[in-house]
Amino acid sequence: MMFLKFLRRALVVVGCGLLWVPAAQAQKYRTAAGIRLGAGNYGLTVQQKIFDKTTLEGLGLVSSREVTATLLAERHFGILGPSLNYYFGAGGHVGRNKDTGAFGGIDALAGIEYKVALTPFVLSLDFKPSVEFNSDDWARFPTAFSVRYILIKEKKTGLLNDIFGSDKDKQKSKRKAKPADRRGLFDF
Repeated sequence: MMFLKFLRRALVVVGCGLLWVPAAQAQKYRTAAGIRLGAGNYGLTVQQKIFDKTTLEGLGLVSSREVTATLLAERHFGILGPSLNYYFGAGGHVGRNKDTGAFGGIDALAGIEYKVALTPFVLSLDFKPSVEFNSDDWARFPTAFSVRYILIKEKKTGLLNDIFGSDKDKQKSKRKAKPADRRGLFDF
C-alpha cells in the first residue's frame, strides 16, 4: 500500500517536471511503421509527421473478440534532445465486436517515445483511454508498447551540416560569377 502511494507521487512529480522541459525538436523521423502490443490486443501502427512536432498515427488492432481502427493526432515534445520525447494526442476509432456488432468512440493518448541510437527503431509506451459508443464497455484504459521501424528519416539540419557543407554551399558553387561591367586597374 505504501509503495503504491509512493509510486503515484513519483509519477505526479515526474509528470509535472516533464511539462516544464522546453520543447526541442521532437522527432528524428518523418514516417515509421511497426507493431503495437497491449494487454489482450495487438496490431499495426503507422506514424506520419504532418507538421513540426505533430504526427498522425493510425492503429489497426485485433483482439480475441474484436477488430478496431484508430486515427490519432499527436503533439510531440522533446526531452533532452530529439531521441527521447513525450507526446499527447486525441482521435477516434471504429470497430466491430463479435458479440455486439459495430461500435465507435473517442480516444486520448499520452506516451513516451525513444529513438534507439544508431538503429532505425523507435520504442514507445503509451496510455490510451477511450470512451465507447454502442458497446458493452463504455470506457477503456489500456496501455501498450510499440516498436516502429523508421521508413523515412528527417532531413538532417544543424551546425555540423553547415560546417561540413550544406546544400546552400553546393548551390553557390554551381552559380557562375557574373562578368563585371567595369574593369579594374589590374584586369587585362
